[in-house]
Amino acid sequence: MSSNVSKRTEFGGIEVSVSAIASIAGNATQECYGVVGLASKSILRDNIYELLKVEEFNKGIYVKKTQKGYSVDIYVICAYGVKIPEIVSEVQKKVKYILEKTFQVKFPAVNVYVQDVKDI
Repeated sequence: MSSNVSKRTEFGGIEVSVSAIASIAGNATQECYGVVGLASKSILRDNIYELLKVEEFNKGIYVKKTQKGYSVDIYVICAYGVKIPEIVSEVQKKVKYILEKTFQVKFPAVNVYVQDVKDI
């Protein structure tokens, strides 16, 4: 993960930790239909993906600073039988909206990577 998100206002500077962004993005992702949970970017042995708990969202969400703003990479596990493109689109829209509304900072890229599909 990269450094904290910084913003200047008329009242002074604000620093938001990457783990705070990961927590808010993770909660928004969990609310999306068809998402079973967040997964770690790294593979466990035997190609089994780890379903992350709320406290571990920063393992499945990566925030990077770019020239245009901040980009967010989200690693998810989807439910079997639901259209993956619809899940990905919904996660992108919801996470982007909530992050921009909460932090008043541009997030031009929200990348969603499907790590696994589980039958629920």
